[in-house]
Amino acid sequence: MEKKVKLTSKERSSSRGLEMAVQQLKALRLIFENIHDGACVTDAEGVITHFNRPYGRFLGVDPQAQIGRHITEVVENTRMHIVARTGKAEMNESQSIKGQNMLVQRIPIKENGRVVAVYGQVIFKDVKDVGKLAQKLSELESRVRLYQKELNSLRSTRYTFESIVGSSEPMTRLKSEALKAASTNLAVLIAGESGTGKELFAQSIHNASSRRDKPFIRLNCAAIPKDLLESELFGYDKGAFTGAKTAGKPGKFELAHTGSIFLDEIGDLPLEMQPKLLRALEEKEFERVGGNRMISSDFRLLAASNQNLEEMVAKGTFRSDLYYRLNVVPLHIPPLRERGRDVLLLADHILQQIVDGTPGREVTFTPAAEELLVRHNWPGNVRELNNVIERTLATCEGDRITPADLPFYLHRNQLAVSPEQHSLLKDVVAKAEKSAIVDALKIAEYNKVKAAEILGIHRTLLYKKISRYGISLIPG
Repeated sequence: MEKKVKLTSKERSSSRGLEMAVQQLKALRLIFENIHDGACVTDAEGVITHFNRPYGRFLGVDPQAQIGRHITEVVENTRMHIVARTGKAEMNESQSIKGQNMLVQRIPIKENGRVVAVYGQVIFKDVKDVGKLAQKLSELESRVRLYQKELNSLRSTRYTFESIVGSSEPMTRLKSEALKAASTNLAVLIAGESGTGKELFAQSIHNASSRRDKPFIRLNCAAIPKDLLESELFGYDKGAFTGAKTAGKPGKFELAHTGSIFLDEIGDLPLEMQPKLLRALEEKEFERVGGNRMISSDFRLLAASNQNLEEMVAKGTFRSDLYYRLNVVPLHIPPLRERGRDVLLLADHILQQIVDGTPGREVTFTPAAEELLVRHNWPGNVRELNNVIERTLATCEGDRITPADLPFYLHRNQLAVSPEQHSLLKDVVAKAEKSAIVDALKIAEYNKVKAAEILGIHRTLLYKKISRYGISLIPG
């Protein structure tokens, strides 16, 4: 007969503790195996310690056979071993597994501040919904990249009303009108010749508005090929056309949500695109190219054109309904020739901006040079003035810019040529040539070398022509 062994109270307590531990371990294993999603655990070195059956079924492998293998040998594109190294959790990340975009979690498990394991979970329940979520995530990432690009561009050319140089009566009145427009959400149409600073005013209006901290999105309608303009404005969905990004791409209107969109050279918008733009402006809704989902965007429209849109409406090359939708607040920037001595303020501003990049250099205009700048009609406006200042500084050696330092065409435009009606062509040419040489000598203060440079001829040829025409070299 077998003799029963009596256990002490301490031994009984230890036995109960062991049974509870075993039961708890079984429960944890049961829970782990019944997680519907794929789950696995690695140690701090990336070696698999646990691998549940659902994950094995999804990958088509034996779960138990994966224990002891490195995670990179089992799961493609995994980052479990990287999380083990960084100790930073990666939540709701997109990962391609077996050709599908899956949503994954990678969570470091720490003890006393040190990573001892990493828990990974792959959510493949309702794969279609997860795929949509992953696609949405990819779209958001694409949008963030575009926002960052626009933000970097905006920071490099951030204009405000303080950036607008000019104290003439037309400019003072214009700035006052633009400032009033900035306090509204109305559409603004900025008209003006090329080079007058239409984008400068558009940015200034945006930065003085309640949307100043929101995106400022720009699009030059003349710079985008006709076939791509619709996708640039409204974006496109996956597979919309050959070469389209797999995740699609948001358009300018979508990116301008809560901010402003500036459409430059709006007069170059193709006629067939105008109804689509009108609808987007009126409804604040649109569809991406190749898409079937309406997208809403709260944007403020700023547009600009160097063409006469009223004449285009009359000719039928610009829709009247779109014109009236754009022209809610009209602003007209006067050309530089109508701004009087603003030319000198701008010239000095441009000069100082360039010179500031050269430490120790100070350059000013002589009164005669200033007068020459004021008298020129500036068909290219501020852009032309900027070009002239840059060219002059590149060749000017002193600290004073004289008329002789400025481009010769500025002088030539001041010459009043009135040949006699019955003069022979040869006489007309000779008279004009002599007059040009005399003017160049005066500008160069009778320095023949500099006069030859102004005329663009060799000094030997200049000497011959001075002799031929009997030109006096004595000022007077």
